[in-house]
Amino acid sequence: MRHILSALVQNVPGVLAHIAGMLASRGYNIDSLAVGETEHPNLSRMTFVVVGDARVLEQVRKQLEKIVTVVSVQDISSYDYVERDLLLMKVKAPVGSVRSEIRELVDIFRGRIVDVGPEEMMVEISGRENKVEAFIDRMRAYGITELARTGRIAMVRSVCGHSFCDYQPVDSSPSA
Repeated sequence: MRHILSALVQNVPGVLAHIAGMLASRGYNIDSLAVGETEHPNLSRMTFVVVGDARVLEQVRKQLEKIVTVVSVQDISSYDYVERDLLLMKVKAPVGSVRSEIRELVDIFRGRIVDVGPEEMMVEISGRENKVEAFIDRMRAYGITELARTGRIAMVRSVCGHSFCDYQPVDSSPSA
């Protein structure tokens, strides 16, 4: 079973390496990992996709919660949530009808062309994993020259009644 875990962590050097190393050393595979600063500069949100049964999920949660820099861990896949991937792709697109076909596919997938060169176009697509995968499959026929993807990011929809609504960050700035 696929689980999406969201961890709020202190935004300090080495936290990503520490967490990834701990999970790897215990044999847990991370399918996807994305990390970035939150609305609070002293906190980052790490979003993990982990595959396993309830026992594996519980062990991963317990291991994460033992780490001092981890503020909270939540299995958000048990809530109503929104998830997204981001894809940047360069695809062969010589001048002519091929460019028009690619533009049409980009529009159908609600993407954007973000750069155009003499022989290539760079496209940006965001959405659920299956949408991104479907777009990649359609572009293979044109010749993908380079591809970069983020890991999955996800947030629980705006319905309170879970720990995310109650979270108040601790101010870690030194007092005067």
